[in-house]
Formats: sequence, structure tokens, C-alpha cells
Amino acid sequence: MSHDHLIEMLDLDAQVLHEYFSDLIGWVGREAAEHPRVVDLGAGSGTGSLALARELPGATVTAVDVSPDMLAHLRTRADAAGLGDRIRTIEADLDRPWPDLGPTELIWAAASMHHMADPAAALASAYGALRPGGLLVIAELDSFPRFLVGTPDEDVELRGHVELARLRDEAGMHMHENWGDRMTQAGFASVTERHFDIDLRPPLPPAGARYAEVTLGRMGHRLEGRLSAPELAALEKVVAGLADRADLSVRTERTVWLARR
Repeated sequence: MSHDHLIEMLDLDAQVLHEYFSDLIGWVGREAAEHPRVVDLGAGSGTGSLALARELPGATVTAVDVSPDMLAHLRTRADAAGLGDRIRTIEADLDRPWPDLGPTELIWAAASMHHMADPAAALASAYGALRPGGLLVIAELDSFPRFLVGTPDEDVELRGHVELARLRDEAGMHMHENWGDRMTQAGFASVTERHFDIDLRPPLPPAGARYAEVTLGRMGHRLEGRLSAPELAALEKVVAGLADRADLSVRTERTVWLARR
């Protein structure tokens, strides 16, 4: 499965879960300073950068990511949306000393903090980059999207999720952290936490089926050699038939923390 499929999956996540993103971005927009300088950490395909630029017309956004392919895609999206003059990109590994991001009023980290090798160091860098009163937003996944709940293939999907969780643990990812506590320990104040329980029932729009197809296809690719041959075959059979199904749903949970320097 190519890098392009990861980009497509991230774009589809924003498209299918648009109500969640709209609610979240609106909340952040109400809390942000007027005309803020925004930094998007681990910007990926650019969902956060573009949404914040739209929500905050006076904002300028610096999108930081380690992947040149992601940043190229982000720049293309920004130019197409007429936002290219307000969004700049920086290629950087956030597990190394951070580049000079300039004075910053808002740092956005969506599904990126769990990738950091040293979360305490990353939070210290975020604290140092923000101006007094600046806002740090951390949005993380409590559970990855499930599409087959209540269907005959639910167990096939669940088996894949169990093995992916093991893979993330072995890689040292910081899943299920209490980021509010970590923010407080880093010196942040006024920590607010919101939980989002996302439950989209069938029938899904066509983008929902493609979201399931790309996500579960990527699951199968990542688990080659970890699932048995029959398990992989069962997953591949499910993926091959997703486009024609009317019983797909989207179940996922996300938690967001806002804190001030």
C-alpha cells in the first residue's frame, strides 16, 4: 500500500468525520487569539492547517511534518483553496531539536503527539514556542475507526485492530496517555478536556465506503507476516467487497485537550 493511500486515508477521515472536525475547529477558533500565528505539528495531509486558516481569517499557519510528500500534498491543497499565501510548510523531524517557529499563539497537534519519542520534551518545546497566553491543542484517538460493528465480519476487523495495537505498543507509541496531566506537568494552565464519541450509522455516503476500503486495506498491508494466512485472506476478502456494502458504519472515539501557557 503506497504512501498515497495514507494521504488519501487522512483526507477521507476529515471528509467523513466533517461534523467532528467542524465542532472541534469551531471550539478552537473561539478560544484562539485574534489573528494568531498557528503552528500545526505533524501536519500530515493538511486537514488542520486548512481548517484553521479558514476558521481564523487573520491567521497565518506554519505546517510542520517530516514527510516531503505530505507537505507537497498540503501545499497543493492550500493553493487550490486560495490559502497558499497564508500557509507555509517546514520539513522537520520533531524528535530532534525543533526549528525556529517564530512567535506563536496557537499550536495544533492532531494525532501527532503519540508519535513523539519523548512526549515530555515535545511538550517542553511547545511551551517554549508559545507566547504567554498562547493555546496548545492536542487531539488524539482513543480508538481507531471501526466500520463493521454489528456485521458478520466484525470479528475479522477486530482481530486486525488487536494486532495493530500490539504493533503500536512494540513501536513505543504513546497511545492512551493522559495528555492533560502531561500538559500540567509541562507548565501549562487552564487545561480543558472534551471527549467525542463518533457513531455514524449506515448507510454511509460513497466517501465512507472508500474510507473503510483504504483504512482496512492499509491494515492488511501493515499486518502481513503478523496475521495468519487465513486471517489475511479473510481481511482481503472483506476489503474487496466493501464498495458494494450498505451495512458499514463508523465508530471511533477521540479526546481533545486545550491548555494555555
